[in-house]
Amino acid sequence: MQKFDSSTLIDHSALSRGAVAVVERLCAHEHSAYIVGGAVRDLLLRQRPKDFDVATDATPEQVVALFKGARIIGRRFQIVHVRMGREIIEVTTFRGDHAGDSSTLSKTSQNGRLLRDNVYGTLDQDAARRDLTINAMYLDPINKIILDDLGGLEDVKRRIVRIIGDPATRYREDPVRMLRVVRFAAKLGFSVDSDSLRAISACQHLLNDIPAARLFDETLKLFMAGYAAPTFEHLVSHNLLSPLFPDAVNSLTDESAQPLIVKAMSNTDARIARGKPVTPAFLLGALLWPAVHCRSDEIARSGNHEGAPVQAAGQQILMNTVQHVAIPKRFSIPMKEIWDLQPRLEKCASKRVTSIISLRRFRAAFDLLLLRAEQEPTLEQAVTFWEEQQQLFPDLVGSQPATEIPTRKRRTRRRKNTP
Repeated sequence: MQKFDSSTLIDHSALSRGAVAVVERLCAHEHSAYIVGGAVRDLLLRQRPKDFDVATDATPEQVVALFKGARIIGRRFQIVHVRMGREIIEVTTFRGDHAGDSSTLSKTSQNGRLLRDNVYGTLDQDAARRDLTINAMYLDPINKIILDDLGGLEDVKRRIVRIIGDPATRYREDPVRMLRVVRFAAKLGFSVDSDSLRAISACQHLLNDIPAARLFDETLKLFMAGYAAPTFEHLVSHNLLSPLFPDAVNSLTDESAQPLIVKAMSNTDARIARGKPVTPAFLLGALLWPAVHCRSDEIARSGNHEGAPVQAAGQQILMNTVQHVAIPKRFSIPMKEIWDLQPRLEKCASKRVTSIISLRRFRAAFDLLLLRAEQEPTLEQAVTFWEEQQQLFPDLVGSQPATEIPTRKRRTRRRKNTP
């Protein structure tokens, strides 16, 4: 491992006291330990890390023995959560080379995807097993040294996201790495290394093998972290949106669809930057609305439907989407309610104003109408009408805006636990 003087590269006062304490205690008990990953990268970029992870040669059982209240979590990758005051430090044991391992510690599918990986190894092996060069640097906070043998420091300087090893092989091990590549490129404003990019086009279909529940978790990381708009554009340009939201991709043939989606995501990013709450229900509702609108028109033209076409369209789009990304009902139900309100808002029915404006999803639905009106000038009259009604009946306006996190499920759990 090459060694670099970290005192000239990062601000050590920005280090987590908890992470440093974990490293110190592990080292005091004859173990090697380093702050690793995104925290080192962010410090090099003069950004304050949100989380600090530690890598060590101590096994999970040895780590737990050293820290009161520490617990092992995970099955595919075992890690230890160590509580230090209000902080939770994630501690991982150095990963080894799983090739040829015949024990139950590792398991690989027929197409090369890692199903279980708890083979431990050396520091060098651990670095080679990480996904991106910019996430494979190790900081020794005691001696103020950064260890980097894979060019992570240089890639940070060049602002490049690069997969470690052969990209196609690494994508086959875990196809979600393709999403991580574009997510970090969008988050950091970096470009993607040409080899890492080229392999995506050959491997993007592998995302179809990932469980829909895991892809929902990855969707939240992609769209709810403050850089949804550039992430969406990366996903579209690299054909990675199709395995997640095929109906959304199909709707992009409508020239008004992409501007609406990008604007919804930009608005969400702006709210996150201001520390405002956001919810996936509105963002995913906006992402899929062009597909719902298109399907609704098809159903209406067929004349073979019961009830409002938009309701049938929304149900069809959701049923197809959850096969790829398992959107929980606490988000999919509000999404449908937002969609179902669109034709009612378009009609400007004065006799039903008070009943519509008091609906829980009215404000979220109105926000979607505003986005639509930017692309469809014919909706400006409806926007003006509902703006006037909100001024006339301010006390009746639905209490939940598009950016408020639904709490229905949380309340239900509290009621069940109440004696």
